[in-house]
Amino acid sequence: MTQARATRVLAPNPGPMTLEGTNTWVLHAPGAPGAVVVDPGPDDAAHRRAVLDAVAARGAVLARVLLTHGHPDHADGVPGLLAAARLPPHPRAPAPGEGEVLTGGALGGLDLRVLATPGHTSDSRCYLLLGAGGEPDRLLTGDTVLGRGSSVVAAPDGRLGPHLASLRRLLDLARERPDLVLLPGHGPVRTGAAAVLEELLEHRARRLEQVRRALAAGARTPAALVAAVYPELADQPVLRAAAERTAAAALEHLAEQERSARRGGAAPPDP
Repeated sequence: MTQARATRVLAPNPGPMTLEGTNTWVLHAPGAPGAVVVDPGPDDAAHRRAVLDAVAARGAVLARVLLTHGHPDHADGVPGLLAAARLPPHPRAPAPGEGEVLTGGALGGLDLRVLATPGHTSDSRCYLLLGAGGEPDRLLTGDTVLGRGSSVVAAPDGRLGPHLASLRRLLDLARERPDLVLLPGHGPVRTGAAAVLEELLEHRARRLEQVRRALAAGARTPAALVAAVYPELADQPVLRAAAERTAAAALEHLAEQERSARRGGAAPPDP
């Protein structure tokens, strides 16, 4: 799938946690010699070949590999892709810093800006790809925003407070850029970015309220909370396990709020 400066190559790793599979994104400015690959996906030879074919189809060579975060379904393909492209090996893709702008040189007119968006993982980041010639801006969201549904915030590395703050930050960005298109790490491309982010924040608020009610009714463990809040997952062990880790993150978030209130400070806000 091609969207002007961005081409999606779908990895062959569908599943309950990855939807249709991992979206690997090839970014390239027309006429530039170099391309960027974001999230090479799993270590799969056929997928690696498809990614390099997508780079070559744009008349470019691979110049840089980036990650939205370090989960294996996004990052395991990094060494093989670098080796196939005859680039220096790295234990993982270099992590650009908040606010860094990746442009110029072999990347030509590509304008890619880094946003730190912790929450899904502590190392989660998004990339803002600025449009040109009337194209909309695009935001590569990794697992912070999916093509459908909501992402897992799995304790202990995943933390709900930072995740909510990241969603609010992206909502501000989407309101500033009404034509913003979301390019997720899994699932389809999303337009209407502000509405998508508003719904995600509302969904998290509803879930937190359900957790509070379950706690008031006597649930104390992540497993008990999932049984109360997600009864539809009773016969889906993979999703139930992920929900339990998200429930643990919700418990920690509520505990942080309570500790802050006891100290007389401002509690980390809910959405």
